[in-house]
Amino acid sequence: MLDKICVLDWRYGSEEMKSLFKAESIVKRYVAVEKALIYGLAKAGIAPNECVNVVEVCSENVSAEEVYAKEKELGHDIASLAYLLGEKCGECGKYIHLGATSYDVVDTVWALIINEALSIVMKKLKKIIEVLSDMAVKHRKTLMVGRTHGQHALPITFGFKLANYVYEFARSYERLCECRKRIVKGKISGAVGTMAAWGSRGLFVEKYAMEYLDLEPHAISTQVAPRDGFAELVANLAILGSQLDRFALEVRELSRPEIGEVYESAKRVGSSTMPHKRNPVIAERISGLAKILRSMVMVALENIPLMHERDLTNSSSERILIPHVFLVADQMLIDMEKLLSVLYVDEEAMKRNLGLGKGAIMAEAVMVKLVEKGIPRHLAHKKLQEIAIAVGGDEDFLEKLLKDEEISKLFTHEELKNIIDYDNYVGQSENLIERSIAYAKTVLSSCR
Repeated sequence: MLDKICVLDWRYGSEEMKSLFKAESIVKRYVAVEKALIYGLAKAGIAPNECVNVVEVCSENVSAEEVYAKEKELGHDIASLAYLLGEKCGECGKYIHLGATSYDVVDTVWALIINEALSIVMKKLKKIIEVLSDMAVKHRKTLMVGRTHGQHALPITFGFKLANYVYEFARSYERLCECRKRIVKGKISGAVGTMAAWGSRGLFVEKYAMEYLDLEPHAISTQVAPRDGFAELVANLAILGSQLDRFALEVRELSRPEIGEVYESAKRVGSSTMPHKRNPVIAERISGLAKILRSMVMVALENIPLMHERDLTNSSSERILIPHVFLVADQMLIDMEKLLSVLYVDEEAMKRNLGLGKGAIMAEAVMVKLVEKGIPRHLAHKKLQEIAIAVGGDEDFLEKLLKDEEISKLFTHEELKNIIDYDNYVGQSENLIERSIAYAKTVLSSCR
């Protein structure tokens, strides 16, 4: 472990995700595409039918070690694979990679790997959405301060806060699902993408090769598949990362000792020197990794403009970009699951903080009632602003309201008490929570 250079090798990301990007796994899929091509060539009448079975057998023992040893000699990984298969497959070896270009293999393999990687990401994201939905329902009546600009704004419920994340994460799930349709496509079209080497049978070669791999082909391509799909994928994962970062920031802010409404309850050492610390380390790791994820978007965008029908500038960057973007996103989702499992909600702290303003947070509610009594909104606003600012010392907002001549004539003590009751001013929160969860359920059930 300690001889690894990249932290993603030993610290971050699941073994399930890592296995997709290991050399042996990638070469195994390279071989699968070469077998698909032989199948396509045979079905199109270019290669003998028996070569399909021959290549199935002779390709079984091709290893990544062999391919990359050969690459040291040839300087090209796909050419090395084609040479090795050509040597191993006897008479049928002459049809290996016939008419294909290296990125027929590479881009089709990326499609296969990305499809599996997205399944891992979306499975984790689905679980997070479901856990948050349950929490939103559980806390649909848990009152707390709603904050804007870092200041007390209006009362909300913790369930309402969580339901906003349910909605946002469901939108990311939907984006990934839609993106999947555009990027998980094969590319079998030869040099510059015209299928020239296969003549009039090019579309048949593509059709049957794609059938073998259970993929749809791109409608058209140059020598490489269009890179806007990769950029869309990375951008969508970065959006998801930023949403996870937003939730993590929420936890970090609300876990400040002076707020203390939620915190990570996992037992661990908070600080190497300060025994009392209860640091939000899981949330902070999510926020830290989000920075890396966002930075990768620029690389993906830079890979869209390639010279003419292609150049090689995308190749080296994508070997780094695609595994890393998935492994970082994977770790963030792992951390989010863990964060939700250890998140402690302190309802007493929420209640205490709600009362810090001594009721002034309900100024809007009184203003609305004054307008109903015929007072112009702007005048009601000015009056309530003056009263709210004056709240302090031993007097609370209700007492200040009762001392105002105009207000005390319009409302009784009980009426004012009812108007500034926090429970009476969370609007349609419960209906909105239900609506967000219903939206998420629809997305999760319709988009797989």
